[in-house]
Amino acid sequence: MWNWDYAIKIFPEIFAALKITVTATFVGFALAMLLGLVLAISRRSSVKTVAYGSKGLIEFIRNTPLLVQLYFIFYVLPEVGIYLSPLSAGIIGLGIHYSTYLSEVYRSGIEAVPQGQWEAAKALNFSPWQVWSKIIIPQGLPPVIPVLGNYLITMFKETPLLSAITLVEILQTAKIIGSHSFRYLEAFTIVGILFLILSYPSSVMVRRLEMRMNKSLR
Repeated sequence: MWNWDYAIKIFPEIFAALKITVTATFVGFALAMLLGLVLAISRRSSVKTVAYGSKGLIEFIRNTPLLVQLYFIFYVLPEVGIYLSPLSAGIIGLGIHYSTYLSEVYRSGIEAVPQGQWEAAKALNFSPWQVWSKIIIPQGLPPVIPVLGNYLITMFKETPLLSAITLVEILQTAKIIGSHSFRYLEAFTIVGILFLILSYPSSVMVRRLEMRMNKSLR
C-alpha cells in the first residue's frame, strides 16, 4: 500500500539525483547536435573517402545498441588508457549515439533547401564556409527544430540506461532506496511522475513550435 510519510521522506533524495539526469540529457544533446551537423555536412563532402566514411560510421552506430556503446566507452576504453567518469562516459555515449540520428534530421533540412540557393552561392563565388553558415544552415535548420526537440525528449527518457555504467541517476537512486527498504512502489512512482513532469510540457512545447514553424513556412 502507498505510504505518504515514506514517499515524502525519500522524495528529496530522488529529486536531488534529477540533476544528474538533466545534466546528462542536455549536455549529451548539445554534443549530439554538434556532431550530427558535422556528420551531415561530411556526408555531402566532395571527397569520397570523407563522404563514405561518414555514412559508414552513421550506419554502424545506428545499428548497434546504445547499451553496448556505453559498455564499450566505460569498460573497454580504460584498457587502452582512456578513463572516464560515469557521467562523462554517459554524456559521450548519448551524444555519439544520437548524433547519427540528428545527422539524418539535418540532412532532410539541408536537402529541402532549393537547388537555386546552391547555384546562387556558387555564382557569387562564396567559400564553403560562407555557403553553409550564411545560406544553407539558416534555411535548413529552422524547419527541423521540432524534430530535434522530439529527440531531446527521447534522450531524456533513455537516461536510465546510464545506470548500467554505475551512474546514479533518478532510476538508479530509486532502485537503491527500494533495495534498502523493500518498498519500490513509492520510489518508482516518484520517478515516473518526475519524468512525466519534465517530458510532457516539453512535448507540448515541441508540438506548438512545430505548428508555428508550419505556419511560418506557408
